[in-house]
This record gives sequence, structure tokens and C-alpha cells, in this order.
Amino acid sequence: MAEQKHGVSRSPPVSSFIFICLLSVFINLDVAVGDGSSPSMVQYTPADNYLINCGSPDSTFLDDGRTFKSDPQSASFLSTEENILASVDSISNIISSSSSFPSSSFPLYTSARIFSGVSMYRFLIFRPGRHLLRLYFYPLAHPSYNLTRAFFTVKTDSIVLLHDFSVKDNTRLVFKEYLLNVTSDKISLTFAPMRNSFAFVNAIELVSAPDALFSDSASAVSSPVGVFSGLSNYAFEVSYRVNVGGPIIPPKGDILWRTWQPDDRLMTFPQGAKNVSVPPDIINYPEGGATPLIAPNLVYSTASEMADSGTANPNFNLTWTMSVDPSFSYLIRLHFCDIVSVSLNDLYFNVYVNGMMGVSSLDLSTLTSGLAVPYYKDFVLNASAISNGSVMVQVGPSSGIPSSLPNAILNGLEVIKMSNSAGSLDGLFSVSGTHQNTLSGSRMMKIAEAFGLVMGIATILLLVMAIIRWHRRPQGWEKQGSFSSWLLPFNSSHCSFMSSKSKSSYSSVFSSGLFSRFFSFNELREATKNFDENAVVGVGGFGKVYLGELEDGTKLAIKRGNASSSQGINEFQTEIQFLSKLRHRHLVSLIGYCDEQSEMILAYEYMANGPLRDHLYGSTLPPLSWRQRLDICIGAARGLHYLHTGSAQGIIHRDVKTTNILLDENLLAKVSDFGLSKAAPSLDQTHVSTAVKGSFGYLDPEYFRRQQLTEKSDVYSFGVVLFEVLCARPALDPKMPREKVNLAEWAMQQHRKGLINEIIDPSIVGSIGSESLMKYVEAAEKCLAEYGVDRPSMGDVLWNLEYALQLQEASSQLNFHEDTVMEQPNKPKTKGDPNVVVSDDSGVVNGSPLFLKVGDFQGR
Repeated sequence: MAEQKHGVSRSPPVSSFIFICLLSVFINLDVAVGDGSSPSMVQYTPADNYLINCGSPDSTFLDDGRTFKSDPQSASFLSTEENILASVDSISNIISSSSSFPSSSFPLYTSARIFSGVSMYRFLIFRPGRHLLRLYFYPLAHPSYNLTRAFFTVKTDSIVLLHDFSVKDNTRLVFKEYLLNVTSDKISLTFAPMRNSFAFVNAIELVSAPDALFSDSASAVSSPVGVFSGLSNYAFEVSYRVNVGGPIIPPKGDILWRTWQPDDRLMTFPQGAKNVSVPPDIINYPEGGATPLIAPNLVYSTASEMADSGTANPNFNLTWTMSVDPSFSYLIRLHFCDIVSVSLNDLYFNVYVNGMMGVSSLDLSTLTSGLAVPYYKDFVLNASAISNGSVMVQVGPSSGIPSSLPNAILNGLEVIKMSNSAGSLDGLFSVSGTHQNTLSGSRMMKIAEAFGLVMGIATILLLVMAIIRWHRRPQGWEKQGSFSSWLLPFNSSHCSFMSSKSKSSYSSVFSSGLFSRFFSFNELREATKNFDENAVVGVGGFGKVYLGELEDGTKLAIKRGNASSSQGINEFQTEIQFLSKLRHRHLVSLIGYCDEQSEMILAYEYMANGPLRDHLYGSTLPPLSWRQRLDICIGAARGLHYLHTGSAQGIIHRDVKTTNILLDENLLAKVSDFGLSKAAPSLDQTHVSTAVKGSFGYLDPEYFRRQQLTEKSDVYSFGVVLFEVLCARPALDPKMPREKVNLAEWAMQQHRKGLINEIIDPSIVGSIGSESLMKYVEAAEKCLAEYGVDRPSMGDVLWNLEYALQLQEASSQLNFHEDTVMEQPNKPKTKGDPNVVVSDDSGVVNGSPLFLKVGDFQGR
């Protein structure tokens, strides 16, 4: 990158590049690792470890064991030789007022380097991936430069870190920490002063971060609710890192040299909180979960709990409020460790982010299988949900949970800013200097809110009019030319924009954007060869389902309604109601509709591999591998998790079973058939009272007894599905001996006896890793708890299944390694060679789905 000095553009000479190569090797010879003072007793050696005390003539040694080198004194490397030095006395007033700032970092603020023109540091990257970048700023006194008047921009090759930045207050230290995904073998850090100004920096850290520090996905608590994927595409800036209930943790107490601030200034109602602590060495990190790299045990050994937890019923939440820039989205990581309970399953509590439910009835001991075991949860909060310029995190007791005492805890908290679409962490200017949008974030938010309000009112009015119209439908409506003529308060004779003879009044609803296509009756008749009985792939209460093919070769699953079936009409309406607002990779998509000649027809995407049940038993299809079964269960769990959390109120499927989990040509799983679905209870409700519907063998016994429906009813049904996938037999089999008729009961009995291996599908029994099987069966059994409050959420089930898949992959890699060691040397290896292990997941490709086959529908 060229540097600008006195209006002349020139590139850094080769000598400077070689110099920095040597510098990087020199610095990496002195790599900082866990120095023994870290209570986690785990060492981490970063591949890239640049520690620079800018402007200092000598190396600086910190009490955390790290050494910051002096930056080069060559004008060929930087655009200025101007350095300023200051004694410790010159910042003594800052030290005395910075009790919440780690004193070990103070030496880094006693020198600085000033840039009068665009200048850069260029670092070689030996291991691409996530890197921690830390910048230190303090406007030291200087006879020629008033650093409080410095205005400048700091950026990398692709991310703007600071725009029009300045430090006007010389009574405080400024520390910035970023997490960047470096994908090349070098990175440039550029300091660009504003016109007639200059830039400065006191110290720089660029350190490799562990791959496991952040995953690629998190739970989205604001619209759209569900799983937020693609975090690797974002850059991050740490806004808050808090040790809840404990003191400041300096860099020497953290393996990654992070600083954890106390929470006393962030808690809204500190009188309601009580700080608790335990010796750090009793913290027991789990396998496959939180590690000391996620947070040190000093964080997990302290917490805040409810001060009134020992009394009858505290009716408040512990609340932490943090000011943020409302134009950015934020990644929020919460750290939990149950150090307050005396026995398992004593602590249940809710987690809220900006007033929205993050986790309901969080049971740490069930998730971690023990006490004093760390657990963390990541959330993404969209910028649209930060209307008041703050992030609010709350934990509070879960109502209706049979725990010993109402209580809630939090051990640690991180609030991390996410880069925006301009590739910036500070404003809307990109690296190239272009402005992304002419509207301010607040103005755009107001416009969006106004538009949403108008659309919401219009939608409510349409729904109310449709309901009134439904109750006033004329007798014999099914004999009229269109089943929708009574549904909406207008038709083609009243509305000029619906004058087409080929589309009836209901067309306006679909064509408004909810569905992509209107099909004529003749078009669908030709696609199904006049609704040939040989094209029938399923029959249900609604009617028959046909396999159809359009002229362009597109295959569809065409559900033709039976107007004489009241059940079919109700299910038809329910399916439209829910599918019109649902779009997810693991849910069936509604492609279009037909509303002609008294017909009720819906067209869905086609799934070439049909229902999951056909691949388990009752057909001649080849058996699925264990890896394929895990992938399918994970996909179905994702679909159900989205149903439960993907809208403001949530949706309960109410008929989860293996015939309603369909597979595409790549065995990608999608949940189908929403004819029995119900809106989930609102926040002030615990259940929905409704008549019992579903399929025997999958039916939640608590729902059956009490006729009270919750999301946990779907969880129970999914638990049956999990055992059905493992054992390859029906949920109910009357041909079996009495104790084996009900799969769920029999499987749990066998598991308690330690005989689970005896009931596994023989085709996969030898290919399942023992730890993967244990985690899978544990997840299934938790789903089948007698009472809904004891069952996990679908999000927790999904987590456990993904963990089971990771355990299986680890086991497969180990087996592969052992088999490779035993191979004969110098022997050519081919796919047909019996000594070569071929992955069994070649059929599980996350490609784009084509169309859905709605197969094997049966009357309920």
C-alpha cells in the first residue's frame, strides 16, 4: 500500500518489508504464553504474536510476562521519525483515577508515535484466521503536538476500525480491542490523519486467536428470530467484557491476556443482587464445551445471584444495562456456572436480551451434567432492536418450575460490536472512503418503524375482515366457482385490480408476495396427467397429494383439497396461515396455489427421497449410515427450533413424526405438514388449551392428559423420532410383545438397563462411536421426560445432536488414523481397496434443495 507524504505517493521500499519479516521472527521468538499466574493453568502459544510499544526506544516488560518490543526507528518503514516520550509521572494522575483499568498496562501509555501523514504498519501472517488486535491511546503532552486535537482514521485492508477518531480527554486512557478474520498472509494497519491534523498510537498488539474462540453461528433474539449464521464474515470490536460478581481480572489472569471489568457500574438494581464466589480450582471445564480459552475460571468462580432467593418469591430480574451505538448489531456472550446450587436440577431461570426471551427455563445442571461446570451462550441482537442506545441483559426466576427456590445467576458478560455492510466498526464509510448510505441510522429506523406500523395495521384489518367473512360464508359455498369468494371481503366484481378471469379473489393474497406463483387448474391437471391415480404419493385428511411435472421439467408435490372434508378445509387454512410467513432451509416451502373451478390446490417443492420413515423400515431402500441419520435429525431439529422461535409468538407443529420429515435428493431434511399447527402461547401464558390432535405413538402424554399444548409437546414427539431413527422400527408396533409395543417406553427401559446396543438398527450398530451414541440417547431420553418443564428446548436438543455429530466425527478420524497405520507400506490405495476407509457421508451434501415430495400422508 502506498504511503502519502507531502503530497507525493510512494511505496515502502523492499528493505522495510524484509525488516518487518525479521521483526516478526524476532518477536515470535519471544512468544507470550500462560505464565503460570493464570488460574486456568493452560498455556496458549499464538502463531502470530506482535507486541509493539510505539515510540519507545527500548523493550517494555509487563508484569503479566509479556515483552513489548520497540517499533523500528527507520523512516523507510514509517512515514515519520517523530517520537515522543513521557515519564510515568506525566500520567500519574491517570493511574490514580483508573482503578478499573489494569495497572500492568500503564507502561504502554508512557510513549507514543505520531504520524503527520498516512502511515502503516505491515505484519506478516503465519497462520491466517481470527486475530486479536489491541490498540492503546493516550494524548501525552508534547511541545510541538497537542494530541488532544488529533483527528484520524485507523483501518486495515478491509475493515474501518476508527473513523474521525480523537482523544480529547487527557484524563483517561483509551483501549480498543478487535477480533479480525485475516485471510491472507499479511495485514496492513493504516493510520490516516484528517486534513491539517495528525495521528498517534501508544501501543499495538496483534495476536492469533484460537479457532474455537467463536463459532460461525449464534441464537438470534431479534427479528428474524432463529439461528444467525455467518459470523466468520464479520469483524468484531469488544464493547464490554465483564466479570459479574467479581473484581477486575487483569491480562495475567487470562490465557489470552484479556481484561475483565467488574460489573458494579452496569447493574441497574444492585440492591437485588448478591455476589457469590468459590475457589477457582473447583471449576470443572467440560469436554466439548467451554474451555479456559473461552473464559478463565476466575470468571466462572464468581457470580451474582438474586439477593431474595432465600425468600418466598422474588418478582424481579437481575439487570445489566450497557450503552452502545444503536446503528450496529451486537454479539452477546453470556457465561454461566452453577456455583450456588447444592444439588442438580435446583436452578431454573430465564434469560432476556433487550426484553426478548433468550433462553426459557435454563437448567445448567442438565446441560452440563454437573455443578460448577462452565457453560456459555451466544446471542445476536439486531440493530433494529436497539432503539434506546443500550443493550440490556436480564436473568430472572422461571415461573412454574418445581425448583427448590426461585433464583437466577450470571457469571460473565461480553458485548461485542459487529461490523456493518460498509465493512466498518465506526460509521458508514468503507475502507475506500465511500459512504454507504445517505440516510442516518435513526432516520432509517423511524422510516422502517412507520412502514412496519402501517403494514401491521393493514394486515390486522385484512385478517379481521377475513374472519368475519368466514363466519358469514353462505350455505353451499363449496359449490360456487371459487372456494375463496367468501373468504375475503372483496372479489373481482368489487376490485378493479383483480379483473383477470383466470384468477379469483384469493389470488391477490398470494400475488402480494407471500407466494411466488399462481397456477391455473389446467396447468396442474396437465402436470399430474389429469390427476392420475398413479401419480398419487400420499393421502391425508385434506385430500390427495400428487407428483406433478411442469413443462419446464420442474417437479412439484401438488396437494388437492377435498371440499367435502371439513378437516381438510381447516388444515388447508392452517397450512396457508403458517407457511405464508415461514421460510427456512429445513421447512417445506409453498411454491404456489390454484384457486379455480371450486378447487383448493397447493403446490410444494419436491423432495426426491420422500419421507424419513421409508429410509428406516418398511421399504427396500438402502439403510442410512449413522452420519446421515445424525445430519437428518439435526436438520429436522433446526426446522422445529425455527418454528418455536422464528416468529414473535412461535408455532407448535403438533404432528412431528418420521413421515412428516422429508428428504431431498441430497438427503437434506425438511419438516412438512402444518395442518395441525398452532400458535404457541404468548409470554403471559404457559400453554394453549386445545383439543388433542396428533399421531399415537408420538403424542405427548401430558398434553393428552391435560389438553394443554406447549412447544415441549413437539420436543416429546421428536424424542420418539430420535429413537425411531436409532432403532429403525415404528413408534407403535402391535405385533411386538406387550412391553415392546411402545418404542419410547421400551427404548428408555433398555437404556436404564444398559442394553441400548441390543435395540439399535443392526445395519449401523458397529459404526456408531460410543460417546456419540451416549450423547444421542441422552438427548432422546431428555425429550421424553414425563413433564414438559423437564424437557429441553429444541435449541438445546439441536445443540446436543450437533455435539453427538462432532463426537462421531472425532471417533471416525481416530479409526481412520488407526486403519491407516495398519495399512501395508507402498501399497497403492483405491476406493475398492478394503484397507481404505471411505467416508460414508458422501450422500449428505448441503446443496440447494429442488422440490419436495410430500409422501405417505395418512389419515390421523
